[in-house]
Amino acid sequence: MEPTQVDAYLARIGAARPASPDEGALRALQLAHLTAVPFENLSIHLGEPIVLKEEALFDKIVSRGRGGFCYELNGTFGALLRALGYRVSLLSARVFDGEEPGPPFDHLVLRVDVEEPWLVDVGYGRFSDHPLRLDHDGDQHDPGGVFSMIRRDEYGDIDVVQDDSLEYRVDPRPYGLRDFVPTCWWHQTSPKSHFTRSLTCSRRTGDGRITLSGRTLIETSAGGERRESELGSDDDVLAAYQAHFGITLDRVPVIVRREAS
Repeated sequence: MEPTQVDAYLARIGAARPASPDEGALRALQLAHLTAVPFENLSIHLGEPIVLKEEALFDKIVSRGRGGFCYELNGTFGALLRALGYRVSLLSARVFDGEEPGPPFDHLVLRVDVEEPWLVDVGYGRFSDHPLRLDHDGDQHDPGGVFSMIRRDEYGDIDVVQDDSLEYRVDPRPYGLRDFVPTCWWHQTSPKSHFTRSLTCSRRTGDGRITLSGRTLIETSAGGERRESELGSDDDVLAAYQAHFGITLDRVPVIVRREAS
């Protein structure tokens, strides 16, 4: 990532360039990213291909002011952190469906080594505001909940628990962005993928979370109070994307039914 791109990325998330790649700066950068850049799957329902290459992701998230899902958000954030001097590894995670983890490369997370190894995830929706210690066995308290890391086997796999709920299982081996391409394609195209069957755009706010799910605008406070409103016209939906997420669209995304093969 070029210095001018780093400056543009930091401007996108409203963050200052850190004096050094330390833990405090990492915490600030993660929260700034979660607040500025939405978790969204709009490209799937707009017919836009998701290209897992750093230049393409930078163009979408920084130049075009969009968001994305895990491969895009964590992939691009990892590139920014490297450019700022952090040691970053891309890790594969398997999202739990009940008690069973999903397939490998189902989710992309970051390992960032400062003095200790940290789990960084800006691509999971409602999750931790701050980095989590990968090598800590006890509870970790965060505004997003209480988290813990459970080592599963001799291979070093780690189950990430949020408020007593199994979220995902992390493979500790580092991978490249291209290793996630097949599963990213599956999530874009399969009728069995959650992302082809739902339409969402969501980001952290100063006092909670705001989400546009289809035509339903959901505002959730930090205390858990929830308020929903239905948006009527296409103009109302497009205005909500712009007002709440800074996303300008020329048409409303629509879920297209996909037939199972």
